[in-house]
Amino acid sequence: MSERLAIAGSGAIACGLAAVAAGRGHVTVFARSDGSCDRAEAKVHKLCEKLGTHVNGNVTISRDPAVLQDATFVVEAIVEDPEAKAEVWTRLRDHIAADAVLATTTSSLPVSALAAASGHPERFVGLHVFNPVPKMDLVELAFPPEATPDTRARARALCDALGKTAVEVPDTPGFVVNRLLFPYLFDAVRLLERTGLEPEAIDTCMCLGAGHPMGPLALLDLVGLDVSAAIGETIGAEIPETVTRLIAEGALGRKAGRGFFAY
Repeated sequence: MSERLAIAGSGAIACGLAAVAAGRGHVTVFARSDGSCDRAEAKVHKLCEKLGTHVNGNVTISRDPAVLQDATFVVEAIVEDPEAKAEVWTRLRDHIAADAVLATTTSSLPVSALAAASGHPERFVGLHVFNPVPKMDLVELAFPPEATPDTRARARALCDALGKTAVEVPDTPGFVVNRLLFPYLFDAVRLLERTGLEPEAIDTCMCLGAGHPMGPLALLDLVGLDVSAAIGETIGAEIPETVTRLIAEGALGRKAGRGFFAY
């Protein structure tokens, strides 16, 4: 991996990306609190063990933004909130090299707006990796109009170095995968509401009948119902009442121990 990669974030996407990168070179993870650092360190090491990767000093996790100074490619991987993402770039701006590529792992937000908030749209890219990162091969690349040829080339090269398949997609809400996927997932919820079918029945039908590796309701739980609703709102999809109700109950899916299924 020719880039010196740094990731700002400590959630599932950030840790998954760090674990994949650790097997190919050094990666730095910037987290915003001691607790986030501890959780990220535990998760990255666990993922590396599953991948059969020995970290061997390849991962640096810190809450000190100074660790970003040597990075040539900085990826913001935090919650899907444009204001929060803009705040990260504002906070880190003075700690990032002037020629570093800046990336966001947004799954649905307009890349052009995030690029403008970063202050450097010419070296900005939407780097939409999929969860779980170690298992999912695709990366959707979305560029703002100002992105230079060098930025585009380096983003593609990083994906290649990480063993991912990059597909350039338009900067449209939800890009390609989520724009097509979430209307289907929400329609599965509406079918449940209309028919009273059990979640297991719907998911079994789609796994065995359509060859899907995971049913739509289990997939919503994996993504997180709150995240799913945010993506739905961004792409203009109607959010089913059951999803709204479960969110209000705190049943957000796997991360909360309950969603359409219990975990």
